[in-house]
Amino acid sequence: MELPDDALNIGLNIKEINVDDILQRSHVVALPMRVKFRGITTREALLIDGPKGWGEFSPFTEYKPQEAKHWLRAGLEAAYLGLPEAHGAVPVNGTVPALQPHDVEAVLERFPGVQTFKVKVAEPGQTLQDDLMRVNEVRRLRPEAAIRVDANGGWSVAQAIEAERALTEHGPLEYIEQPCKTVEELGAVQNQVRTPIAADESIRRAEDPGRVVGVVPVGVVKQAPLGGVRRTLQLAKELNLQLTVASALDTAVGIDAGLVAAKLTGSRAAGLATQRLFVEDVAPERQLFDGTLHLTRTTPDPERLHGLRAPGATRDWWFQRVRECITHLRV
Repeated sequence: MELPDDALNIGLNIKEINVDDILQRSHVVALPMRVKFRGITTREALLIDGPKGWGEFSPFTEYKPQEAKHWLRAGLEAAYLGLPEAHGAVPVNGTVPALQPHDVEAVLERFPGVQTFKVKVAEPGQTLQDDLMRVNEVRRLRPEAAIRVDANGGWSVAQAIEAERALTEHGPLEYIEQPCKTVEELGAVQNQVRTPIAADESIRRAEDPGRVVGVVPVGVVKQAPLGGVRRTLQLAKELNLQLTVASALDTAVGIDAGLVAAKLTGSRAAGLATQRLFVEDVAPERQLFDGTLHLTRTTPDPERLHGLRAPGATRDWWFQRVRECITHLRV
């Protein structure tokens, strides 16, 4: 993994950044989603118009400051330090939410030229049969595509083994992402199945991401919860796993950072075409070219920022969240 000279320069001094300056540069937005994803229908984010570019702070609302502080660090890196240089294009996967089979085709049509699809499985309130029908519909409609599934830790070891056997009856899976919650469970599943197991939450929400090394062959990394692009690149060097860089349901601003991380890590088909999950974003949707996204820096559209601005109470909540998280970062 060859990196540009500035790629691992983690020279961001949080103590030198004034919190009032951050807030004066910030816009809080609420993006409506096409379908419910990760249990939400509106994606809230705080965007920072910084001296070195735009940064995004958008930890999910249930995350406590000790975890959300890493997302703030990522946003400040992009806004006050700037992203490492990267050029070219990144192959991406399409994302299929936990929909009914008759809704799958409309989703696939949003991803022209894409050759890999990630299908959400193990959705609360649904069954393995629901997952099978959804995956098989993707196979029917895109028979040449590679398929990976994401369980978000929703299965037990026994359920994951059963699901792997059922889901691979009509074709292989590229990998199963986070079938169970713990690293030990991931290892137990991997020992019983042929399909590669990928760690996501066991990396980005772990005190020691290195515990997955030697347990699973694939890592899914997201730059925001890992503290920014440079920390993601450093972790990638340390883990030495096959990597997929993915979005944490980022706005167009966060996708910029994700694409840089994906390009510099040599990611497999990256999970960064997620703008298509929004009815509207703060910048026009990036166009796919033969299943790839080009690395171009995004500038949010002022009219969209105004039209998508969050209510005052929501804005105040996010501002307070910045204050809490920066306090944790400065410890």
